[in-house]
Amino acid sequence: MLKAAHTTHLNMLHAVLRAPQAFFEATPSGRVLNRFSKDVDTIDSHIPDNIDIWMRTFWYTVNVLLVCSALTPMFLIVIVPLMMFYWWVQRFYVATSRQLKRLESVSRSPIYSHFSETITGTSVIRAYGRNSAFVLLSDMKVDENQKSYYPGIVSNRWLGVRIEFIGNCIVLFAAVFAVLGKESLSPGLVGLSVSYALQVTMSLNWMVRMTSDLESNIVAVERVKEYSETPSEAPWEVEDKKPPTDWPSQGNVEFVDYSVRYREGLDLVLRNISLKVKGGEKIGIVGRTGAGKSSMTLCLFRLLEAAAGEIAIDEVKIKEIGLHDLRSKLTIIPQEPVLFSGTLRMNLDPFEKYSDDDVWNALRLSHLHKFVSSQPAKLTLECSEGGENLSVGQRQLVCLARALLRKTRILILDEATAAIDLETDDLIQSTIRTQFEDCTVFTIAHRLNTIMDYTRILVLDKGQIAEFDTPVNLIAQKGIFYSMAKDAGLA
Repeated sequence: MLKAAHTTHLNMLHAVLRAPQAFFEATPSGRVLNRFSKDVDTIDSHIPDNIDIWMRTFWYTVNVLLVCSALTPMFLIVIVPLMMFYWWVQRFYVATSRQLKRLESVSRSPIYSHFSETITGTSVIRAYGRNSAFVLLSDMKVDENQKSYYPGIVSNRWLGVRIEFIGNCIVLFAAVFAVLGKESLSPGLVGLSVSYALQVTMSLNWMVRMTSDLESNIVAVERVKEYSETPSEAPWEVEDKKPPTDWPSQGNVEFVDYSVRYREGLDLVLRNISLKVKGGEKIGIVGRTGAGKSSMTLCLFRLLEAAAGEIAIDEVKIKEIGLHDLRSKLTIIPQEPVLFSGTLRMNLDPFEKYSDDDVWNALRLSHLHKFVSSQPAKLTLECSEGGENLSVGQRQLVCLARALLRKTRILILDEATAAIDLETDDLIQSTIRTQFEDCTVFTIAHRLNTIMDYTRILVLDKGQIAEFDTPVNLIAQKGIFYSMAKDAGLA
């Protein structure tokens, strides 16, 4: 049973870690947390106990009935109707409690989700004085959960009354038949029969409860198995389609009639995108909210799979190679900097591929050298969860240092400077211009002034290419980009 619990947990963990992005967008975090906490605990702790106690009580009950039947054969006459009644009670109770348990499990997930969201947004909730509203919402979710939890307890009591009745009937008939057959039975055997019968109530009660608990708890296995069968992303590596070790050597990127949607059944977010980018070009991507800017970067990493068309990097179709081979050759500086709990060095070089000198050089180029040098712990500076002991600007510079260390031929900036001050923005832009001079750079621009000196600007509108040319030409055409530049005071 321990081995089975270990295997089911490993299978679920593997499936969830390899699940595509769409799974996490469609599944609340509370539901995933519920599977890994309550359901795994049930498989680890409760189901083995249920099976153990059920087997003990089953053999004990069989033992009692055999003893009573052997001493007073007439007892067999009442066993059949009593067992039929017992079977009906058990069947009725187990079916009910199983559904109640399922409802209780489903209604528990929103409590976890709400609690997790509340903890994350505590500062905002307090700032807007919404404490009581969130407490009330939490109470409502707990009340909803109790609607299935309380009937479960009531059904337990219902079962208790009927099991007591069956047990008392067994004691009564064992005593009656012992009295009727007193001529052939010794007092010792009568005592044995009645004392065994007195204890059978508890045994029967436990047996039906364990049957019910086992059926209810086995729902946890069903729920864990459901997540274990989550469709996973494409293979990590494809042996016969591995790109050359120096790929991409030039950094050419080509989109051919490319279309993509976030999930099956949803509308396309990019439609028939076709463009060629030469190695070393700096491409600024602009457009209104929902135009599909971030979707393009997700497609390069194959976080979204193509609905039609294809992307080629240095004439290698990215859909044919393994995800690890692709993603290890691309670098992104995200809009929200991601840091893990651990040392600064671990955050910069998680796989320990680079020397300390390389790390310090990256810190120097990302303008973090002064800050890290002033810390007593230097590179072993402990980063709290999410890097909360660093400012947003410092976190963004850590991501820049990480990108400088990897120095891949293709760099993607997803509105990387949207949440930081102009001074830090200028530092990042100057470093990118000098250190990534020969790299292909895609920048989703929040501030148009950062991309005005780029090779070309890609303007997206409703998932399609509206304009694609040099900044000078686009302003001369007086189209969408011209109006955006005018709003920003650049034209």
